Amino acid sequence: MAAGPEWERSATALTREWTFADFPAALAWVNRVGEVAEQRGHHPDILLHGWNHVRLTLSTHATGGLTAADEALAEAVDALGA
Repeated sequence: MAAGPEWERSATALTREWTFADFPAALAWVNRVGEVAEQRGHHPDILLHGWNHVRLTLSTHATGGLTAADEALAEAVDALGA
């Protein structure tokens, strides 16, 4: 499994940002991401900023870097669409 090319990769995290039509759409999408994260037991850092922007940062805090769980969650988030 691998994160799609839209994800910015650093040594310790995967980051991606989305822009939505409005605040309710951004918030609804955050809730969908939250459901997937909870099912997987792996939770991203979520920033809802402005009125329609969402940034996710995936990193495994216990290891201080990227793991297969981060890649798998990125792939699952990509499958949600926006």
